[in-house]
Amino acid sequence: MKARAIRLHQIGGPEVLQFETVEVGEPGPGQARVRHTFVAVNFIDIYFRTGRYPMPLPNGLGSDAVGVVEAVGPGVTDIKAGDRVGYLLGPQGAYSDVRVMPADVLIKLPDDVSDRTASTLMMKGMTAQYLFRQVYPLKGGETILYHAAAGGVGLIACQWARALGVTMIGTVSTDEKAEVAKANGCTHTIVTSREDIAKRVRELTDGKGVPVAFDGVGKDTWQSSIDSLARRGMLVCVGTASGPFPAIDPMLLVVKGSLFVTRPALADYIATPEERATLSQELFDHVIAGRIRIEINQRYDLRAAAQAHADLEQRRTVGSSIFVI
Repeated sequence: MKARAIRLHQIGGPEVLQFETVEVGEPGPGQARVRHTFVAVNFIDIYFRTGRYPMPLPNGLGSDAVGVVEAVGPGVTDIKAGDRVGYLLGPQGAYSDVRVMPADVLIKLPDDVSDRTASTLMMKGMTAQYLFRQVYPLKGGETILYHAAAGGVGLIACQWARALGVTMIGTVSTDEKAEVAKANGCTHTIVTSREDIAKRVRELTDGKGVPVAFDGVGKDTWQSSIDSLARRGMLVCVGTASGPFPAIDPMLLVVKGSLFVTRPALADYIATPEERATLSQELFDHVIAGRIRIEINQRYDLRAAAQAHADLEQRRTVGSSIFVI
C-alpha cells in the first residue's frame, strides 16, 4: 500500500520538509494501521525539525492525529477495524495519510466528538488538561499567568480557566490576538510588544503576584515569569518557542520568594492507558458539554507542510492549525 507522507532527511528550516510516497505494510503484532482524517500541527514538530529534540534521520514527522483504524495485528484486542481513534504518542510519522503504529497509544473517540474537533484535542487539549489539573491542580479562584494565550493550547486554556472559575492573565503579541483570547475566556491580556509583563501582573494582583506562571515561550519571557510570581509561587516551563530557558541559579529562587520551577513533559502524565483514559475523559466531557469549543483557524494540505511551519514560527497563526487529509 502506498501512502503520502512528509519525510525529513536533514534538520533545518521549513524547506527540509519533503513530500514523498512511502510504502505502508500490514500491521504486525501489537500494531494497527490508521487512515488519518486530520493531522495536528504542533510547535513540538518544529523542535524535531530543527534538531532541538534529536531523532534518527531520515524519519517521518508529527505525533498527533485522528482517523479510522483499517486493520489490527495479532494480539490487539482493545481496538478493531472501523474504530475512530486519536493519538499523541508513539513514533514520529503523523504527517501522512495512512500509517502503521503501536496500537496501545490509540485513544477511542466518543461519538459526540467529531474528528475535526478531536484533531486539536490530542496534544493541545491534553496539554491544557495536564497543566491545569495535574502539574498545578487549579481549584478555582486563583489568578494565573499564561503565556501565548491566543495559541492552539492557549485558547483551550482560556476556556478551561473560565470553566474552573480561574482569573487568567494571558500574554499575546498583538491587540487582535488579545481580543481573541478575551473572547475565549481570558480575563486580562498583556500585549507584550508594548507592555511590561511583570509590572502589569503586579498591578492586576495588587502587588501580590500570581501563584503560578505557565511559560511556553522560554528565553524571552522566563525572567518576566519569575518576576510575576507571588511568594512560594511556581514557574511551569512548558515550552521554548523563543529559545531554551537559561540555567536558573537556585539563589535567584530564594531571593524572589522561595520559588519553585518545574519542566514537565506530557508523556510522563499519560504513560499508561489508564492515565490517558483519565485525562482524555475530562477533556472530552468539557467539549461535549460545550464548555470548551475548538478554534481551528489554519487548514493546510499535506503538501503545504513547509508553509504551515513557517506560519507557526512567525506567529502568524491564531488558535489551532491542522492538515486536512
